Amino acid sequence: MRQSGHNAAIANVETCDVVIVGSGGAALSAALRAAQGGLSVIILEKSPLLGGTTAMSGGATWVPANHHARAAGLADSPEEALQYLRATAPEGWAATEDALWRAFATSASEMLAFVEQYSPLRFALTDEADPLAGFAGAKPRGRMLAPLPLAASLLDHRGWRLRPSPLPQLYTYHEVIKEDIWHHPLEVACRLSPRLLWRWGRRLRTKGGAMITGLLAGCAALGCGIQTQARVVSLLTEGSHRVVGVRYRHRGRLIELRAAQGVVIASGGFEGDVKRRATHFPGPVDYVCSPDTNTGDGQRMAEEIGAELAHMDQANIGGALPWRYQGQPCGLSVYFHYEPNAILVNAQGQRFTNEFIFNLGERLDARDAQGNPLHLPAWLVADAELLRRSPMLKLIALRHPQWMVRADTLAQLASALNLPEGSLEATVARFNQFCERGRDDDFHRERSTAHGEADARFHGGLMKIVRPPFLAMPFNRSFLATKGGPRTDEFGRVRHREGGIIQGLFCAGVAMANPIGTRAVGAGTTLGPNLTWGYICGRTLVQQAAGEFHHRMEEAS
Repeated sequence: MRQSGHNAAIANVETCDVVIVGSGGAALSAALRAAQGGLSVIILEKSPLLGGTTAMSGGATWVPANHHARAAGLADSPEEALQYLRATAPEGWAATEDALWRAFATSASEMLAFVEQYSPLRFALTDEADPLAGFAGAKPRGRMLAPLPLAASLLDHRGWRLRPSPLPQLYTYHEVIKEDIWHHPLEVACRLSPRLLWRWGRRLRTKGGAMITGLLAGCAALGCGIQTQARVVSLLTEGSHRVVGVRYRHRGRLIELRAAQGVVIASGGFEGDVKRRATHFPGPVDYVCSPDTNTGDGQRMAEEIGAELAHMDQANIGGALPWRYQGQPCGLSVYFHYEPNAILVNAQGQRFTNEFIFNLGERLDARDAQGNPLHLPAWLVADAELLRRSPMLKLIALRHPQWMVRADTLAQLASALNLPEGSLEATVARFNQFCERGRDDDFHRERSTAHGEADARFHGGLMKIVRPPFLAMPFNRSFLATKGGPRTDEFGRVRHREGGIIQGLFCAGVAMANPIGTRAVGAGTTLGPNLTWGYICGRTLVQQAAGEFHHRMEEAS
């Protein structure tokens, strides 16, 4: 037996069937499925806090052909979901991702039904449509869900600490998209105050917090062991194509944990690794919106033993606001740019996109032939009317005065941003002409419905930028999660760069070479697929342990 790079004395040797690295949605879904299948499971989380990026999220979950949609009389099928994934994917991706798309499309509904059966977690549909509505297989409703509130008391006797949300947990995702809290925070809070006070008194968690609470409760009920402050430092291997366990550090001890069936890497992205992020995402970065523990440990360990890495230039990217999380600066992922009197400009002072497109992150990350960003640095430009319309934005600007640039004239604003003389004035004048006509001749923004008409947060349209002071805010890439890592097959097994499978090694979520990259197909196409890929890994492990896996492979072929 060998291990990658660590030769310190081992304090202890432990055994189990399955090791899960990480404690986010993908990790806990894998653990839940493996444990329900009778395998002994140990979850290792390097932070003192459980839940990863999932716990910080809004909880939006994209699951095609699910049973809630069927109950509501909404027609859908795995075949239509696969058609939509194929139609919306970047050019050339089908050659490597089609088998994974098919596995997701056929397993997503099974995952959701399983999670609701074996955990207290419950979901409800939202009214959102697939945002890429013009493509084959898109649906007007039925694929987007979000978790219902769950009581924190479900886990009180465990003594676990969940990663907190950067925003209050009182509102559900359904309320966030229906009530327009961003533009009318006091009005909504007053109107919903009885409901919110009841949740507060009951200590109910919502959104990603509810998801992690439910998954952890399910895993605990099935006997999963959960260890926090346990950083996995290396994979244990036999030969070049087999993983048999991990080594992890816990309270100063180096522990060897052997896994009879396999190891699932679900440790999140690598956006917290500044050096690796700069290699794959050169150019300006505003904020990282995920836990500071997302430093690519899983990607590094898999690479050390020969895993093939892919999609390292893919990520969940957007704009973000300055924020503080657990006393440290971070980014808050809020769609503050969906305002009629706001435009995005590049370093030449020119608009470069429809500001309201769903996959704006893809435009922000557009590259030239050398891999450098085409449009960055970028700025959101607006006028004083923006702050009147968005009181939450005004509050953030007051708390972070260096973030927003203000000027009495567009020429002064352009000078402060080092934009070419006259360029910003010309761009705004052109945009204002479009506003007068009600038609954006450059990008046809007037046709856009952003994430969909069901989301009240987004105020589309065209409104002149005329009222001083004029405003500018940096709008470069902010990372919710990178989406590159070890390439897997449709069963979640990690591929070796020299060919073949690394037996005993699985990967799920944003730690894997995710088959849905920067170009998302719905608001929940991080969490929905992540949960599903965790489930697929757990299912494969159960079938492998029962000697059924080769039969399943024959059926799939």
